[in-house]
Amino acid sequence: MPSYDASHFAPPAPATQVTLRDPQNGATVSNVLMLLDTGADVTLLPRSAVERLGISLAAGQQSELMSYDGSKSSAPVAILDMIFLGRAYRGRYVLIEEECGILGRDILNQVTLLLDGPRLQWSEHSP
Repeated sequence: MPSYDASHFAPPAPATQVTLRDPQNGATVSNVLMLLDTGADVTLLPRSAVERLGISLAAGQQSELMSYDGSKSSAPVAILDMIFLGRAYRGRYVLIEEECGILGRDILNQVTLLLDGPRLQWSEHSP
């Protein structure tokens, strides 16, 4: 069971590392830190990790984001594969200027996870 991340988050939070893959040439970037966030509608990827792949941004496409405080902003998107728990999720992902991405419900709703807060661990759970 992966431990909650106490080095990047206070209090410790469920986080994981994913791999990003360019669907055109198969190039990858590994160990991209992602917060597991059941309150986020969509997955947000660190722009710096996506840029290391050399993927072009989706031309003319921006996504509008609304934060928890109601403020709105727009962000570029890229089409790529994200590998989480051994499965590839091809999608149109919003890019953010943070070092840590956010794994949202667009992906989390496809897996069964057990968040064990008292033990500060999480795991994939078989139904």
